[in-house]
Amino acid sequence: MSLLVLGLILFLGIHSVSIVAPAWRDRQIERRGEKLWKGLYSLVSLAALVLLIHGYGVARQAPLVLYAPPPALRHVAVLLMLPVFPLLFAAYLPGRLQRAARHPMLLAVMFWAAAHLLANGTLADLLLFGGFLVWAVADRISVERRAVPRRVPGAPPSTVNDIAALAGGLVVYAGLLFWGHAWLTGVPLLG
Repeated sequence: MSLLVLGLILFLGIHSVSIVAPAWRDRQIERRGEKLWKGLYSLVSLAALVLLIHGYGVARQAPLVLYAPPPALRHVAVLLMLPVFPLLFAAYLPGRLQRAARHPMLLAVMFWAAAHLLANGTLADLLLFGGFLVWAVADRISVERRAVPRRVPGAPPSTVNDIAALAGGLVVYAGLLFWGHAWLTGVPLLG
């Protein structure tokens, strides 16, 4: 469990710099340059992600069950996951979907985390998905309060981007639903 917690602290910590210390972040970029900042940010994120995934896998081997969700909530979770990948794609493919969602990546994380909290009831699940849900809500509030929004690089806005985000997202969702989730996690979603 300690690897999961350490991974969460590092991953959500580095991703929270813009929430808790935006001026410090901007000074670091100014002082060190954007490429070095992004490189360090990426290295910390990658190391944290490895710790997080490995720690979660280890924690799943001896789960501490906090609650047992009713089976019907698995179906609700599958439905809540439906918009996740189109929203993720829309974060980088500007169009009406991105404009309507305002912050599609954060919204996707919220749906993903909420769905998994509904379907799983171990301490590791609560830490992982609850941590991401709290972080995404806090980051969304922070982004809404920024005086000058940061531009996320992506394609120019177009209807084609909306179609690509929707189609690509639904293809990824279907792949995970029918095959990928079982392959990645050992937990089949159907059947």
